[in-house]
Formats: sequence, structure tokens, C-alpha cells
Amino acid sequence: MIPLAVPDLTGNEGRYLQECVATNFVSSVGPFVSRFEAMVAAAAGAPHAVATSSGTTALHAALTAVGVRPDDLVILPAFTFIASANAISHCGASPWLFDIAADSWTLDPELVAVALERETHRRDADVIHTASGRRVAAMMPVYTLGTPADMDPLVALAHEYGLPIVADAAAAAGATYKERPLGALGADLTVLSFNGNKTVTAGGGGAALGSEALVGLMRHLTTTARRGPDYDHDMVGFNYRMTNIQAAVGCAQLERLDEFVGRKRSIAEQYRRAFAALPGVGFLPVPEWAESSCWFSALTVSDPPAATVVAGLRRRGIDARPFWKPVHLQTPYRTAPVHGSLRVCEALWPAVVTLPCSSGLTSDDQAYVVQCVGEALGALVRDGQ
Repeated sequence: MIPLAVPDLTGNEGRYLQECVATNFVSSVGPFVSRFEAMVAAAAGAPHAVATSSGTTALHAALTAVGVRPDDLVILPAFTFIASANAISHCGASPWLFDIAADSWTLDPELVAVALERETHRRDADVIHTASGRRVAAMMPVYTLGTPADMDPLVALAHEYGLPIVADAAAAAGATYKERPLGALGADLTVLSFNGNKTVTAGGGGAALGSEALVGLMRHLTTTARRGPDYDHDMVGFNYRMTNIQAAVGCAQLERLDEFVGRKRSIAEQYRRAFAALPGVGFLPVPEWAESSCWFSALTVSDPPAATVVAGLRRRGIDARPFWKPVHLQTPYRTAPVHGSLRVCEALWPAVVTLPCSSGLTSDDQAYVVQCVGEALGALVRDGQ
């Protein structure tokens, strides 16, 4: 089976892990953690970074740090991995779900502007969702498949309404927006994931980028809010720190970030060229404002259904998969508040097919994937004639 996305661990991973064992620094204390944080901040053009045990725990801690409280609402695109919504729920809050823009697959700023103008009101310094009476506490744009959301208008809205932004940039390491790096897009905190299938991995783990004050607060929260060397804690904190072993792998991976992102972009472009002439096949949009990290390579199909294409490719030894089922269709969030129609993401999600895109994917394997996609689509079209 040609895998969907697996890490390339042929750099310094083994040497750095052996160093962890030799020095006995294997837990959340160790030199690789601080090195990893410095490397993440530098790669993203951010002033500060804090490492965490996962992308989801980073989102939870980030939302807590910007003031999300129980019973609040957080603006979120419905087209995202469920962990985005779960992090909101871990705060005792709920997502307020919005559709995506068809030309980016990310949170539509125009919809957010309309909703804030027509569906909220002010109560002192708070923004209140009129229908429910709940406070709108934050906004969480998601950088879909490594493509940043259209941040300038979202940041302008956030400033107008006094809302902090926690950007879910889980898969976007190496992406840019209007030639600006992830840490310079206006979000209060920007969260990355280093899960095993990400472009650069630590085997697990996450990180948040932001100001000294907010990153410092997150560091305090994620280390059980402990003050000093004694067992004195001043807040309800979390045990969310990254281990030195994870950070060692992450450091080795970040040393090759540009190489990996370049390879991912090349793979995506090869697929785009190969399938450009196939009728009924679409691709992840390329908005003018963004240069995606191309975490996953994806195409869309209308006839036959994506599920049929995925099944056909898997029979041929190719680990193709479907993509995110929207949050409002997931059992835990069927009663979450929704703004307007979610027609774009409802039409999109059954059509997406993700294709093998490991940074180590060989030219021969990619050629085989291209051949099999063509055969699967062609055979199914002929069968229907």
C-alpha cells in the first residue's frame, strides 16, 4: 500500500534521540524543548513559541489564555477537523459555525461580517449573540490543508468587535499569507500541530506562537500553573507540555522544513498538471493571497462519488482517503449554533479525495497513483455509459 502521508526520519532524529537517552532528559524538561520552541518561532516569524503535548491541547490552552469561558461562543468554520471544535468544548464553550468561501475552503470573512453586524449586540465591552444571549468570546479561523485563511479582513473584524483570534494553523508550517509568515498574520495566538502525519512531526505535539505575554501565560497554564520550585499553583492549569524526546524529533524535522515543504508543493503541482484535463475533477483552491504548505494533496470529483473513487484506489494499493466531515454533521455538535446556510462545505466534503503525498513519495509511486486515478475514473465513466 502506498501510504497517504508518513514522515521522513532520515535526518538527525536518531542522533538526537540517543542524546536524550544518554543525558537522561526524556520528559518535559530538557534542552531540546527550548531549542524546538526557538526553531518553531524562527520558522514562523513569531516573537515567541511554547511547545505542547498536541495541537489540540495547544488550542485548548490558547483559548483559555485569551479568555474563553464556559457558555461562550467561538466563531469557527464548520469545515474543519473535529479537534478544533473539541478544543472549544474543553473550555466549556461552544462553536458558532460558519460556512467556508468556495475560493479558499477557509472561513468566509463576508459571512462573519454579516453575522456580527446583524446577529450580535453589545453589552458593555462584550459581544453578545442575540438569539442565545451568549458571549462571543473569540474567532478561530482554520488554515485548511495548509492554506491560510484570508486573515486581513478577519483581523480587521476582530479588532472592530474586540475579539481575540486563535488561528488553527495545525498543518500550515511553511505557509505564507501575502508573503508574510504564519507568526505575522495578526492572530493573537497561532497553533501548529506536529502529529505523525504532518509535514514536520515530533511524533505528536503542538506549539503556539504569539506575544511574550500570551505565550508566557500559556507556558504557565500548560505546566499545571505552578509557581516556583515548590508545589504552589495559582490557577487551574493543565499538564500539557511536550517531552524532550518529542522535541528532539521535532528539532531534526524542522532542520529540513524548507526541503519538506518544497517537496509537498512539487507533489501537489504534479497532481494538478496530471489531472487538469480530466472532466469533473477539481483541486484545492489557490487563493491569490496565500502560498499553501500543501500538507495534503487533494482533488474533488463529482461523478463518480469520492467514496467510490477512494474504494477503487485502495483496491489498487493506494491509501487514498476521504476528508473532513463538517462539524455540524458530527453527533456532538448537531445542536451547535449555525450562521446561515452551510451549503459550500456540505457540497464539498463528500467530493474530496486525498492522495499519497509523503515528502518521500517517489516519482514512480506518484506516477502509479496518477495512472490508477485515471483508470478508476475512466473505468467508472465507461461503466456508466
